[in-house]
Amino acid sequence: MNDSGLVTVACRRTVGETMDRFSAAVQAAGLRVFARIDHAANAAEAGLQLRPTELLIFGNPRGGTPLMQDRQTAGIDLPVKALAWQDEDAKVWLTYNAAQWIGHRHGLGADSRSTLDAIADGVANMARHAAGAM
Repeated sequence: MNDSGLVTVACRRTVGETMDRFSAAVQAAGLRVFARIDHAANAAEAGLQLRPTELLIFGNPRGGTPLMQDRQTAGIDLPVKALAWQDEDAKVWLTYNAAQWIGHRHGLGADSRSTLDAIADGVANMARHAAGAM
């Protein structure tokens, strides 16, 4: 995790393949995919160019709601998001917010710690799978 709370993992596949694998891992974990946004396609529709970039918004109300009950402002960072993107050297990356950073940002209490730990472990495992490290 860097100072901005972002975790970035190198990937072995294209942006689309990485996001397909990540989405499959999310669903296999019993979580809901709320949206998948292809930023590059949206940019193209506006007549702009953007390297491949896709965002997945996912989660489970059973996990996120208690965090928002602790501090409702946590809802700005929930559901959880993951961004697959290609850099200028055609390298693919997967980036997501560290769960502990979300907890710190919103001043979540001790009761939220176990939920944040579960989110952190789950997203890290899904990211490793999507990146091709598993």
